[in-house]
Amino acid sequence: MKSKETLMKWAQTALLAALCYVSFTFLQIKIPTPGGDATSLHIGNAFCVLAALLLGGGYGGLAGAVGMTIADLLDPIYIVGAPKTFVLKFCIGLITGLVAHKIARINESHDRKYILKWSIIASVCGLGFNVIADPIVGYFYKMYILGQPQQMADVLMKLSAVTTFVNAVVSVILVTVIYNVLRPALLKAGLLIPGYKKS
Repeated sequence: MKSKETLMKWAQTALLAALCYVSFTFLQIKIPTPGGDATSLHIGNAFCVLAALLLGGGYGGLAGAVGMTIADLLDPIYIVGAPKTFVLKFCIGLITGLVAHKIARINESHDRKYILKWSIIASVCGLGFNVIADPIVGYFYKMYILGQPQQMADVLMKLSAVTTFVNAVVSVILVTVIYNVLRPALLKAGLLIPGYKKS
């Protein structure tokens, strides 16, 4: 039984990694910056957070990290940022999962308002981390790992801060709606992570 649950979780992780990849690769608005770099408006992070709400922080973070890193590796503009992407997306998942499943224990609740509230809080925590960390980590990564001039790193950091914030707001709304609509059906099918207790 345990091995079947693990296999199901890995299958769900792969599916959500694919959703992260597709949503970032095909549903983004790329904004070019000086020096041939870019930032973008996208909803890839929404599926990273959704994965953490559905599967827990570890699997959810892995889904986001793998999906978004593959997207970076296949894009000539973002390929050099792939290691940074892997770490940041994994952290988004871990933080979201920690808040949703370790602190709030949403899979043990039957209260829809409680679940709605904590799915929003967990999403805000995970994506709030990204709003702060992405521009800062990106700045130091560009300057000290990639050797980009400070002026170009400054410009990219400022633009990245704006797009990351917009992405976070859109993603919180999107993931809250999707999770709270999907949750009852997934519960009925027995596809949520262990912890939910039937009444």
